[in-house]
Amino acid sequence: MQRLPTIDEALALVLERVQPLASEQVALAQAAGRCLAEDAAALVDLPPFHSSAMDGYAVRAADTPGTLRVVAESAAGRPTETVLGAGEAIAISTGAVVPEGADAVIPVEHTDGGKETVVVERCERGANIRPRGGDTHAGDAVARAGQVLRPVHLGALASCGLTHVRCGRLPSVAVLATGTELRRPGEPLGPGQIYESNTVLLAAQLRLLGIETEVLEPARDDPAATREALERGLAADVLVTSGGVSVGEHDHVRGALADLGAEEVFWRVALRPGKPVAFSVRGSTLVFGLPGNPVSSLVGFELFVRPALRALQGAHAPEPELLPGILGAPLRRNPQRDELVRARLEDGVLRPVSGQESHMIARAAAANALVLVRNGDGELAQGSQVSWLAL
Repeated sequence: MQRLPTIDEALALVLERVQPLASEQVALAQAAGRCLAEDAAALVDLPPFHSSAMDGYAVRAADTPGTLRVVAESAAGRPTETVLGAGEAIAISTGAVVPEGADAVIPVEHTDGGKETVVVERCERGANIRPRGGDTHAGDAVARAGQVLRPVHLGALASCGLTHVRCGRLPSVAVLATGTELRRPGEPLGPGQIYESNTVLLAAQLRLLGIETEVLEPARDDPAATREALERGLAADVLVTSGGVSVGEHDHVRGALADLGAEEVFWRVALRPGKPVAFSVRGSTLVFGLPGNPVSSLVGFELFVRPALRALQGAHAPEPELLPGILGAPLRRNPQRDELVRARLEDGVLRPVSGQESHMIARAAAANALVLVRNGDGELAQGSQVSWLAL
C-alpha cells in the first residue's frame, strides 16, 4: 500500500507550487489583513519632537526642588516659543512640545498646581520627556515585507505618516460543490437530498480573509457537468471544490481535472477527517479538492487552502499557527493518521465536543479549536500538552 503524505509533507508540496502574485498599492484604511509586499518605512521621526509624557510643568532639573515662576504654557498642537530660563516653569500638557531650555517635566501631582508661581518637588533630568525618534526614526522599517497587517501595524504606520502600503494582490477564488443530491437552503428537499452548505462555509472563511469569492452553481455527479463547472473555475487563481474526490463510482472531479490538463500533486493525506483531500495545479491555478463531508472540508481549508492563500500574497510564514494548550479530556490516538479533534477552549483548557464524525457540522459549530493529535498508539491523557488551531 502506498504511503500517504503527512499533513506537514502535503503542506510543503502545496507551498512549493505557490508563486506569489503581483503587488499593488493599497490605502492604509483598506489594508487590514493584507500582506506587505515591501518594507513600510516611517516618513517622520516618532515622536516628531521632544514631547511631554505627563500633564505638569516643563522645568530645568537643576532648579528643583523649589518655587518657580510660571512664564508660559505649551499645549498639544500649540507649542510655545518661550525659551525656558533659570527659575522658570512652563505649564505643559501630555503630548505637547517640550520648550527649549527645559530638560524635565514634573507631573502636576508633584506640585502645588500654581498658576503664576509653582512649588515643585525634585525631579531628574530627562524625567517624563519622550525624546524625538524614541519610538522610531524616519526611514526605519515599521513593518516588514511578508507580514500580515494587523490593526496595530496600521496604527503604527498611520502615526508615521503613511497613507498607502504596497501589498500582495488578493487572489481570485472560485468555489464549487459537486453532488446530484445538493439543494439550496430554503428549497424543499426530495428523497435522498440534502442542503448544500460547504460553499457557504468556504465563502465565509474566504470573506474573513478579505477575499471575495465566485461561488459556482453546484455540479451534478455527471462527468460532462463536472468538467464544464471545473473549466469555469479554473479561470481563477485558486479553485476550491468540495465532494467528488473519493473513490466512488460518482466521484468525477479528479478525472475531469486530468482531462482538463491539471497535474495532480497528491491525492489523500494521512489525516482524519479529510483523508481524500486532493491538490492539483494547472498553469498558475491551484486546485484544492476537498471532501464533501463538511467538517472534512473545514479541516482541509484550514490546513492547506488558507496557507496557500497567504503564500500567494507573499506571507513569509503562511503555515497554520499552532498554539500550545492543555487537553481537558483523554483522547485515543489513531495508529495511522494525524487527527484534528474539534474542541472548545474554556478557561485555558481544550475540551473535545461530542460528535466527532466528519458529517456532524452542527456539532462542530460548538467548537472554537481544532486539537492536533499526532498518530500513534495508546491515548493522550487528560492534562496533556497539545497543539491546536483557532477556529
